[in-house]
Amino acid sequence: MAPRLLVHTRTTGYRHDSIPAGVAALRALGAFDVHATEDPADLERPLDGYAAVVFLSTSGDILTPAGRERLAAYVESGGGFVGVHAAACTEYGWPYYGELLGTWFDRHPHHQPGRAVVEDHDHPATRHLPAVWDFTDEWYDFRTNPRGTVRVLVTADESSYEGGGMGEDHPLVWCRDHGRGRVFYTALGHAPEAYEDPLFRAHLLGGIRWAAALPLP
Repeated sequence: MAPRLLVHTRTTGYRHDSIPAGVAALRALGAFDVHATEDPADLERPLDGYAAVVFLSTSGDILTPAGRERLAAYVESGGGFVGVHAAACTEYGWPYYGELLGTWFDRHPHHQPGRAVVEDHDHPATRHLPAVWDFTDEWYDFRTNPRGTVRVLVTADESSYEGGGMGEDHPLVWCRDHGRGRVFYTALGHAPEAYEDPLFRAHLLGGIRWAAALPLP
């Protein structure tokens, strides 16, 4: 049987039009049995049967107290957690979540082309990427720079687009260990077109496989 993913897409803030495209892309990977849900009660139930929990452009407060407790226990005990794009705009009132993810979203300039620089090619999410990856996105700025608490994989080249606010060191994709679990986050994935990009799909696949501690093909 294929490893199971719980893909949570609930929003109580801004809702991205790309969410359906993101769910479809995860299913199209063919590597996982994807259970997509907007129901917070699904996070209150046992999560042990899932290889990873994916927050796909979630926003705002989306978890119940019981759901928060269940998610924290799942990751601490060895579960995988993956955040995509607006997952960084989620659960601002839960300090544990900021620690889990590494930081929170602050602001972004307008959607535009730019350059993502691969800092670490020794990871399943990046080993297939060019050293400089031309991409179109919102180029998220974050409240704090997570470097030092995470393994930075990709940074944004702020000279390649307008309105960047973090300076020369602008992490965009990273991973980290948390308890016995693994966390992977990519800030990319704003537009539906992103999920049609073979490089981005492979980026997601590698990140999820790593977070879930699955063997690589």
